Amino acid sequence: MTGPALLRADTDTDTDTDTDADTAVDAIGLDEILRRVRALAPRITARSEEIEDARRLPRDLVEALRHCGVFRATMPAEWGGPQLTSMEQIALIEEVSAADAAVGWCVMIGMDSGIYAGHLTPDAAAELYPRLDLVTAGWVAPAGQAHETAGGYIVDGHWRFGSGCTHADVIAGGCTVYRDGKPLLDDAGEPVTRIVLAPAASFAFEDTWHTTGLAGTGSCDYTTEKLFVPAEHTLSFDEPRRDAPMYRRSDTVVRKMPGVPLGLARSAIDHVHGIVDQRFEGAGVPWRSSRHVQAVLAECEMQLTVARSAVHATVEAVWDRLVAGGQPTRKERADAALARYHAFRSARIIATALYDLVGGDATHRSRTPLDRAVRDSTTACQHVVGQRRILEWSGQLLLGDEPGAAFV
Repeated sequence: MTGPALLRADTDTDTDTDTDADTAVDAIGLDEILRRVRALAPRITARSEEIEDARRLPRDLVEALRHCGVFRATMPAEWGGPQLTSMEQIALIEEVSAADAAVGWCVMIGMDSGIYAGHLTPDAAAELYPRLDLVTAGWVAPAGQAHETAGGYIVDGHWRFGSGCTHADVIAGGCTVYRDGKPLLDDAGEPVTRIVLAPAASFAFEDTWHTTGLAGTGSCDYTTEKLFVPAEHTLSFDEPRRDAPMYRRSDTVVRKMPGVPLGLARSAIDHVHGIVDQRFEGAGVPWRSSRHVQAVLAECEMQLTVARSAVHATVEAVWDRLVAGGQPTRKERADAALARYHAFRSARIIATALYDLVGGDATHRSRTPLDRAVRDSTTACQHVVGQRRILEWSGQLLLGDEPGAAFV
């Protein structure tokens, strides 16, 4: 078997999708996926309040996204997948996140299926991913225990932040490996870790996701007890099975994350542009003629342009280095991590500035999306890629040290 085979996307007779989205999606690339996403975007935005209230993505919307091809974005080309570059992944996530940041976050997580599958043997990948459009969710930090046994591991664990687990097909969980009841250590004396993969039905999900923003991501806790996972259904990002840029570094799963805040910020700015002709300052001055409004919008555009340019430039530098067969330098790694951090922080600054500009009306969810933008960007910044630790780790890299952190 050469890998997962797919003749057409999964279908659902009661799925609310466009006619052409219900056709085969094999061998499509970024342009076609983007075309389908743009056609779906107005319907995503129209359901934003429903998504937030439900604290998860509706099943029919997941199926519509599946038909768009977003979840197969990183599937290897030899299996019929798009195998998008990191820059293309960012562009795709930006597009979805401009429609709804929670949906963009779920797409960003769910499209990692190809990265996980690409770290497995072809036969193991075919077992877990018999179709290219399956969704993966999970937390890769080693919160679980994988006890060695014949042919694999007995897994126990409680993981948090399982974004997308409410609609996922496959669940991932980071584990510390145990042998004879004790953590297994590598040659450097560090605990050995593995990421285990299993069908979603193998886990129990806890309704824990009550949050400030990104409520629709369904980032619930999940657990399992005494679950047998075959050894071939486990992986380490440090042990790539294929020689392609996407699989050569463990940061591949975070490289495309800034697509979410960039798309969120773009949407917030566009919303204010759309209401300029409807609003006036206290003295009756049209917003279009207001120097204050002009300056705020210009500053937000400046911040977004700088953030977006930095993200794409630094990710492209890392990608080019990998394509050439090398590994990114410490400076290139620090630049990319800092650009990600800056994108998350810039989105929050932009959303807050526009929220303040609109004033009282911005507090009404039914009148503007800016309240949601502030809350979503605030919650997004609590992910480690938007935290101050990135500055510390990047500073270590710039001074020639190794921080030992997967996110840089």
